[in-house]
Amino acid sequence: MPSKFEFQNTAIGMLNRAATTLPDDVVDALEISKKKEKTKIARLQFDCMLKNLRMAKKLGAPICQDTGTFTFFIELGSELELDFDVRQALSEAIKQATRVIPLRPNLVDPLTRKNTGTNTGEGQPALHLEPMRGKRLRIDLLVKGAGAENCSRLFMLKPAAGEEAIKRAVLLTVGEAGGQPCPPTIVGVGVGGSAEAACLLAKKALLRPLGSKNPDKKLARMERELTDDANGLGIGPMGLGGRTTVLGVHIAKAACHTASLPVAVNLQCWAARRASARLVDGKLRVEVPR
Repeated sequence: MPSKFEFQNTAIGMLNRAATTLPDDVVDALEISKKKEKTKIARLQFDCMLKNLRMAKKLGAPICQDTGTFTFFIELGSELELDFDVRQALSEAIKQATRVIPLRPNLVDPLTRKNTGTNTGEGQPALHLEPMRGKRLRIDLLVKGAGAENCSRLFMLKPAAGEEAIKRAVLLTVGEAGGQPCPPTIVGVGVGGSAEAACLLAKKALLRPLGSKNPDKKLARMERELTDDANGLGIGPMGLGGRTTVLGVHIAKAACHTASLPVAVNLQCWAARRASARLVDGKLRVEVPR
């Protein structure tokens, strides 16, 4: 069973990795997308992104000045008994990471706009705990900058609206966002559940590696079609035009009320920062981004 010290050090390692290094699937997608572009300005944007990544990795510096806010998804086995407050441990890790990496202090009170200076605050970091069987412990971190997060949308569609209405909602969100979320984006879509459940599904869908296949055949088809349609909008890298507006679309669904059809859309910028850790042989290990 990991100690509080081990848990906090692991969280700091995850924050550092997410801030300075993108997962391989995202880097590969950026490189492939660059080759598809026909215009000089679009290729130049990808050149800047890839150079940025090389410099951040070499210098151990954050990829983007907006080091974002942090959402943690934790799968915790019922046979594990952590003898510390998980939220407090994460908050302490964020405070230390903010000083050491360093991370830009982004969190403010929503009304007074006073900056906490620590990237922690009331209700933050966002923490979603999922009980599991056994001794499993897995931590996933998603980092979101404000430019992408501000483009999130929730639609409460008519229950019989169907697949085409869902796709229109996604494309409307991507189209209205334009260059604001720093495209090419990854599009997370949550279908069903309730208003808050759909939003959580959409955000969690962003953790799925690019290129992975949705096990649901209908959702997999919708993902392919939406990716093609979104790229057909011509928004392009950084909103300056081109063939690549999105790197991928990931959809997750949940059962919903017979009189409801919630659809949430959450966009992640090209700097799709995430990190993971899991318990292996009694030790928490930060995984290499893939």
